Amino acid sequence: MAAPPLLLLTDIRVILGSIPLLDGAGLAVAAGERICLVGRNGSGKSTLLKIASGEIEFDGGTRFLQPGTTMRYLPQEPDLSAFASTLEYVEAGLGPNDDPYRARYLLEQLGLTGLEKPQNLSGGEARRAALARTLAPTPDLLLLDEPTNHLDLPAIEWLESELKSLSAGIVIISHDRRLLEKLSRNTVWLDRGQTRRLDRGFAHFETWRDEVLEQEEQDFHKLGRQIAREEDWLRYGVTARRKRNVKRVAGLASLRRMRREHNHQAEAAKMASQDAAISGKLVVVAEHVSKSFGPRAIVQDLSLRVLRGDRLGIVGPNGAGKSTLLKLFLGQESPDAGRLTLGTSLNIVTLDQQRASLDPAISLANTLTGGRTDMVQVGEQSRHVIGYMKDFLFRPEQARTPVGTLSGGERGRLLLACALAKPSNLLILDEPTNDLDLETLDLLQEMLGDYAGTLLLVSHDRDFLDRVATSTLAYESPGKWVEYAGGYSDMLAQRGQTTTPAATRQKPAMRHTTLAPTAKPAAPAIRLSFKQQHELKTLTGEIERLQAEVQKTETLLAQPGLYQKNPEKFKHASRTLGETKAALARAEERWLELEVLREAG
Repeated sequence: MAAPPLLLLTDIRVILGSIPLLDGAGLAVAAGERICLVGRNGSGKSTLLKIASGEIEFDGGTRFLQPGTTMRYLPQEPDLSAFASTLEYVEAGLGPNDDPYRARYLLEQLGLTGLEKPQNLSGGEARRAALARTLAPTPDLLLLDEPTNHLDLPAIEWLESELKSLSAGIVIISHDRRLLEKLSRNTVWLDRGQTRRLDRGFAHFETWRDEVLEQEEQDFHKLGRQIAREEDWLRYGVTARRKRNVKRVAGLASLRRMRREHNHQAEAAKMASQDAAISGKLVVVAEHVSKSFGPRAIVQDLSLRVLRGDRLGIVGPNGAGKSTLLKLFLGQESPDAGRLTLGTSLNIVTLDQQRASLDPAISLANTLTGGRTDMVQVGEQSRHVIGYMKDFLFRPEQARTPVGTLSGGERGRLLLACALAKPSNLLILDEPTNDLDLETLDLLQEMLGDYAGTLLLVSHDRDFLDRVATSTLAYESPGKWVEYAGGYSDMLAQRGQTTTPAATRQKPAMRHTTLAPTAKPAAPAIRLSFKQQHELKTLTGEIERLQAEVQKTETLLAQPGLYQKNPEKFKHASRTLGETKAALARAEERWLELEVLREAG
C-alpha cells in the first residue's frame, strides 16, 4: 500500500488576467519521494512550488499538508536583507528542536564563514546561504527552485551528494540534467496549465513526453476527420435536409469548439546564429601566459591554441578567474608575462552572465530593435520584431513589456535573441544555461552544433559541456589550468576521477579527499622530417591563397543575374568553388596534423 502524501495539491487554478496559468494542476509528495518538476519557462513551475510552500494564494483547488510535517522552500531569489550576517540568516530558519551546530557546518561545507554581510554577497554566495538555511533543519519535505543556479561545480556536486543522503521528500525544479537524472525517481510534467506524472526518473522523461505529444497529435487528427464527417452529413444527409437533427448539430458544434480550444504544445524556439566572414585558422594563441592580481595568481605559464571551429569549455570554481581568462583571450586584459595573440578577421559576440546589457526599463521590442523601428536586423536580413520574438517563444502582447518584469528564463532567451541576431565567427557564452528550460537548452545545443565559428564557453552545467565542448580547460590549483580533450566527463576520465578534484575547492573549510591522476608513461617524442617542416611552412600560404580564391568565387556567384547572362560561367564558377573548398579543407586538415606532430615533438 502506497504511503499517504505529506503534501497534496488538487485541481489548482491560477488566472493571470483572463489567461489561466494553472488550470487543474496537481502534485502529491510522499515521504522519501524525489520528484523533479519540469516544464517550459513561463509554464508556472515556480508558481506551483510557491503554492505548495504556502507562499502565495491560488484561485481554485485544494492544498493539504499533513499535520506536523516540517517543510522548507528554496526560492529562486532569496532575500537576506533583514539579517546582519549569513549565520544569523541560516539560524533564523532553525526550529526549537534543531541542532544549532548544523547551521555552521553547512555554511562551512558551502564555503562560507557565517560572517558575510548580505549586502556584499554575490549571487552564488547568496544561493549558498539560502541552501544552508533550507537544509539546516533536516525537514520532512524540501521544495527546491533552481538550487544549482550560480553554483560552481564543486558546490553542485556537494549538493547532489547531500540531497542523496537525505530521507526527506524532495520536489526540485532545475535545468541541470545531470542533477535531475541522478536524484529523481518520479517526474511531474507541467504543460499548458496541467500536470502529468511519470513514476520514473528524469532519464525516461523525454521519451515519454514525445510519446504523449505524438498520441495527442493523432487524437487531434481524428477529431478533424470526425468533424469533416459530421459537416458532410449536415450538408448532404437526406435526413438532415428534411429534419435537422438538433442533437447531432449540437454535437458538431461541440466538436468544433474542442478543435478551437485544442491547445497545441507551444512551438519550439527557432534559434539560428548569423555567420560572419570566415576567421583565420588560429583564433587564440597563448604562449607561457601569466596573470596575477597582487599575490593572487590567476594564470601561470599557460600555453594554449584555439583553432577555428573549436568549442572550448572553461570550468572551475567561483573565484578561480574564469572571467579574467576570457578577458585575456579577448585582449581586454594584458598578461603580466608571456605572449597572447588573437587571430585575424574576428567578429566577436558575447553573452554576459550578469545580463548587465539589458535595461530593465526598456520594452522587449525596443531592446531587440534599438527603439528606432519595428524591424530587427538579423544578419543581412530585416525581420519584423513580432516575428523574431515568436522565434524565441515570446507572445506578441509581450512586445511592450518592460525587460525588468520578465522572468529569469525570459531574460535569458532575450539575451540569446539579441546575441544571435549579430553576425559572428567567435561566440563567447558565459553561463548561458542559467534559467533556461530544458527544451531551449536542447535547441541552443543544436544551434551551437551547426555554428560555423569558434565557441568559448564558461559553464557549470555538466551535461551541456558534455554535449557541446570539444575540449575543456579546467582549473587545477591557483594559477594552473590544464586542457583536456572532450567534455566534462572526458576530463574526469582523463584525470582518473569520477568527481571534481578537491583541488578546485577554494576554501579550506570544504574538507575533501584528493584523488591523484593515474600516471601514464611518456610517449616517445616525434620529430618532423625536413620535408614535413617545409610542407608545414608552405601550407600556411596555400591556405591563405585558397581562402582568397573561395571569397573571390563566392563574390562572382553573388552577382545578380549571372546565371541568366552566362550559364556556362555560372556552372564553371560553381564547380570551381566546390573544388576549392575541398582543397582548402584538405590543406587545413594536413596543417593541423603536422602542427600536432610538431607540438608533440
